[in-house]
Amino acid sequence: MHFTKAAENIGVSQPTLSQQIRALEDELHMPLFDRIGKKIALTEAGQMLLIHATAMMDTLQNVKDSIADLRHMHGGKIRVGIMPSDLDYRITQLVVDFHREFPKVKLMIIASIDILRQVLESEVDIGVGINVPPTDRVVSIPLCTEEYVLTVSVKHPLAHRTSVDINELRDLPMIIFPEGFFGRELVEDAVQKHGFRLHSILETSSATSIINLVREGLGATVQSYPLIKQMNDPALKTLRIHNGAPRRNLSIIYRSDRYLGQAAKALIERIKEYFQSQSTS
Repeated sequence: MHFTKAAENIGVSQPTLSQQIRALEDELHMPLFDRIGKKIALTEAGQMLLIHATAMMDTLQNVKDSIADLRHMHGGKIRVGIMPSDLDYRITQLVVDFHREFPKVKLMIIASIDILRQVLESEVDIGVGINVPPTDRVVSIPLCTEEYVLTVSVKHPLAHRTSVDINELRDLPMIIFPEGFFGRELVEDAVQKHGFRLHSILETSSATSIINLVREGLGATVQSYPLIKQMNDPALKTLRIHNGAPRRNLSIIYRSDRYLGQAAKALIERIKEYFQSQSTS
């Protein structure tokens, strides 16, 4: 909504950009912008053109990607969005194995708590998200269902137990993600069905920090069991939660109109095999 800044972004002068906009408006016989003093806003015609132009640019990118895939076959770049905790602890071996199989493919692994938005806005090509149903715009491939467990230090008073009832989480000092993080909301939803909220004493967005603080005995946490199992940390103890344990459904997601090259399709298959093997082992 600023001609001068737009001209700078695309590397032309402001008068040149304004002239091209006027030429486009003359061709379409409709104004695309309302010019109110120094302010501008899209007209209804401008909004319509923006929607179709965005789709056209997406199609052009798909064409370029498909031709590049045909030319290079196993080259290119794949951007993958994944939750921070899984990035920190779970997918190292998956990345290593894929790189060995496709050494010419550049993987960009991006930690995110807003994976669906990143997929829809083409910030990533593939996402590993939670509880994302398929839609007209999104392909969602179920991966696995993971149970959450109470995780404590081996020195914690509950460490001698193998399980707890969900009501025993009431007033238990917790180290957990901040509100708004899916892992936090999932657990809160589960305990609220029993009439209480988590007793949070420390909150951090870093899964590594949460685990380090739990290991030091400052409190307990509730995390995905495969995630804790992958750490294989003798200083931690996991306890199953009875009577309504939280669960998360993991899915691979990508835009339905997104071109996926052979390497991207191979990566999806490797992700499916990797997460499904972890959830059943």
